[in-house]
Amino acid sequence: MGRHSGCLRVALDATPLIEPTGGIARYVAELARALAAERPKDEYWLVSDQAWEGGPDLPRNRLPVNWLARRWWLVGLPLELRRIGAQVFHGTDFGAPYLRTVPSVMTLHDCSPWLKGERRREAAERVRRRMPWALRAATLVVTPTEAVRREAMERFGLAPRRVVAVPLAASEVFAPRGWEEVEPARRRLGIRGPYLLFVGTRVRRKNVGRLVEAWREAKRERPELGLVLVGRGDAPRAEEGLVIAGQLEDPEVAALMSGAELFVYPSLYEGFGLPVLEAMQAGAPVLISRDVALREVAADAAEVADETSSSALARAIVELTGDPVRLRELRERGWKRAAQFSWRRTAKETREAYVEAIRRF
Repeated sequence: MGRHSGCLRVALDATPLIEPTGGIARYVAELARALAAERPKDEYWLVSDQAWEGGPDLPRNRLPVNWLARRWWLVGLPLELRRIGAQVFHGTDFGAPYLRTVPSVMTLHDCSPWLKGERRREAAERVRRRMPWALRAATLVVTPTEAVRREAMERFGLAPRRVVAVPLAASEVFAPRGWEEVEPARRRLGIRGPYLLFVGTRVRRKNVGRLVEAWREAKRERPELGLVLVGRGDAPRAEEGLVIAGQLEDPEVAALMSGAELFVYPSLYEGFGLPVLEAMQAGAPVLISRDVALREVAADAAEVADETSSSALARAIVELTGDPVRLRELRERGWKRAAQFSWRRTAKETREAYVEAIRRF
C-alpha cells in the first residue's frame, strides 16, 4: 500500500468503548492513542450514537441531536461524517455505514458469529444480520490475523485485495512485575502456592470448563497447584485451590501473569487471542490450544495441547510445571515474541489501510 504524504481526517466507531473492558474496547482505545501519537498532524475522531467515557487521553463523543440522526448507521453516521469532514470511516467492530458517502475500513475481528453449534448462540444476532450490508459497503476489510483473513475470504467470497491482516499488540501495562507487586496481588486474592492462570471472558468458546477439569486431573500429581480465573462470566462451583478473581485492573492482572507458574489459554476459537500476547509480555510461560490464530500469534513461543481433551491438557500442565528448564525457555521466547508486536506498528499499518481505501474509493 502506498503512503499518504498529507494529513488525514478519520472517524473511528467508538461504540465498543461503552463497555469498560473487553478485547474490542481495548483495540479501539489503544489504536486511537497510537494513531494520534504516530501521526499528530492527522485528525482522529471517535464517534458513536451511545455515550461513553473517553478518559483523559480520549475525547468524549457527541450524541446525535435529533430523532432522525439517532437512526445511526443509516442517517446519523453519514451526517456526522459530513459534519467533521471525515475522509474515511473505520468501523472498529463489524460495522460500516450503509450509505457509501466516504471510503470505509471495517475490522472483522473473527468469524465467531457464524460458527456452528453452541458457540453460535453466543454471537450477537445483529452482527450476522448487518454483515451482508457492511461487507458490501466497506472499501477494505481488516482482520487481526492471516487466519481470520483466509477464513473471511472463504466464508464471504471476498477478493484477496479487499482484505488485509493487521496484528494487535500487548499494551505497555503488561510488563514483567517484580515480587513486590506479585505478592500483594496473591495475598489479596488468597492465592497460596503455585498457580495456573486464565484471563478472559468466560464464554463457551473459551473452554474454561475443560480447563477446570484438566486442573483437577493435574492436581492428582501436583496437589499444591492452584487455578486462578480472571474475567467476567459464569463461575464454576467453589472448591479448594480455585480462585475466581472476576474483573481486575490491568496492573494487577499483569502482576498475576508475572507470578503464574503457567498461563493456560485452551480456547476453541480465536481471532487473535490478545491475553496470550499480554501474558508473554508480562513474563508468563504459555500453554495454548491448537487454534490456528493462536498458533499464528504465539509462533514457537508457546506449548500447544489438544483443547478437546481434559486429559491431554492435564498431561501438558503436569509435564510443563515439572520442567523448570522448559518453563524458562518459554518465558524467554514469549518476551521475544511479544516484542515483535506494537500498537505503533498496528497504527502504521491501519493508517496505510485508510490511505488505500481512499485511493480505491
